[in-house]
Amino acid sequence: MQASSALFPKQPACVGRLQVVRCAATSKGPAVPGAALPAPPPAHGKAQLVSTLLAAKDASGKTFSQIAQEVGLTNVYTTQLFYHQQQLQANTVSALRKAVPALTDADVQAMMRAPMRSYDPTILQEPAIYRLHEAITHGGEAIKALINEKFGDGIMSAIGFYATVDKLTGNEGEARVVITFNGKFLPYVEQKAAENVAQMKSSR
Repeated sequence: MQASSALFPKQPACVGRLQVVRCAATSKGPAVPGAALPAPPPAHGKAQLVSTLLAAKDASGKTFSQIAQEVGLTNVYTTQLFYHQQQLQANTVSALRKAVPALTDADVQAMMRAPMRSYDPTILQEPAIYRLHEAITHGGEAIKALINEKFGDGIMSAIGFYATVDKLTGNEGEARVVITFNGKFLPYVEQKAAENVAQMKSSR
């Protein structure tokens, strides 16, 4: 059964970080001083890369969590590396190649490029994903209220951020999914004109 349009209305171009879904980068992207912006990779190119990386992972015979333990990263971040949703850092290359020997030089070079973090909207039709989306959005107002009570007016960063997926056994012997989001709190700032450096420079 596919998800109804009522449950998943059309998303705006960019959605909040507290939602499970992510927003795609704009066509221009952020300004990088002294560096030309690379053209975004074609969708089929990323899909081919992900397929190659997952094949290397399968050849290792290890789970994502086992690989994560060997390289010293969270299991979510490690898995994102194989879906090219995170950037492989130079200090992790050696451990990752040891854990996944089938990775080639070209694979590693591709994983070290800054990724185009995006998602295919049709993934919301996958039950495991739309139930997460449902849980976050239905609990969103309560979660925000609790954040405000405990921290003040602000957001949870998805950059200064850690995520893990774990398995526990419940009181009745059932398997239970434990998802932990650990994000840095970022408060909204009072926009004092005297502290607006951009305005101060432009008025000279």
